[in-house]
Amino acid sequence: MLTSPPLPPKAIQWLAALGLSDRAALLACGSVRAYLLLKASGHTVTDKLLFALEAAARGVHWSALTDSDRQALRQAAAVHAPVRPLPPAAQLQQHMQAALALARQAAKLGEVPVGAVVVKDGQIIGQGYNQPIGSRDPSAHAEMVALRQAAQALGNYRLAGCTLYVTLEPCAMCSGAILHSRLDHVIYGAREARTGAAGSVVDLFALRQLNSHTAIDGGIAAQESADLLAGFFAHRRPGGTS
Repeated sequence: MLTSPPLPPKAIQWLAALGLSDRAALLACGSVRAYLLLKASGHTVTDKLLFALEAAARGVHWSALTDSDRQALRQAAAVHAPVRPLPPAAQLQQHMQAALALARQAAKLGEVPVGAVVVKDGQIIGQGYNQPIGSRDPSAHAEMVALRQAAQALGNYRLAGCTLYVTLEPCAMCSGAILHSRLDHVIYGAREARTGAAGSVVDLFALRQLNSHTAIDGGIAAQESADLLAGFFAHRRPGGTS
């Protein structure tokens, strides 16, 4: 369990609300990301807390950190990609299941099974599944269709305050549209090793030159998403069943 010292008692409570209740969880998250998550959650945080988080992750007192350590932590926080806390587990499950249902719909139509929903204030305002074949439109990825619907629903192409749930890591085209829309948060399922633009091949969301405001988290319902894709492609390989 995390202790005081080196962490203030309130910080331990804040971290627990983020699911960071012990040193192993803090190490996996990283002190800089944990610090930024606390800040994004609306808590007042200072450099002292950043240093305390690093000390807790290392299992030492904060005074053991060198000036070089502290400077490196400040720099890492300054250039870190945007972060946001994940929604509650029930909400994550609900919206990812909605995206998976859309992905299954795409598979039935012979399209690569990817589904996406845009959520604002807990309500789905845009949804889509892959349909470039049926629509004869190379841009008709699940994310693009969902973004268009959401923009129409809000009467604005900027989607601040919205979260996109998608079953597969976005490609460069979709990531560009997401960044342009100023979405708050993207939550995706399976990683895309060949074309993923959220860290697998490149990470467009981490490029400060793009003035990124969008946080991204992956691995939510990842196995379900990956199994759906694997099953789809297995049926199309020689020897597969249809």
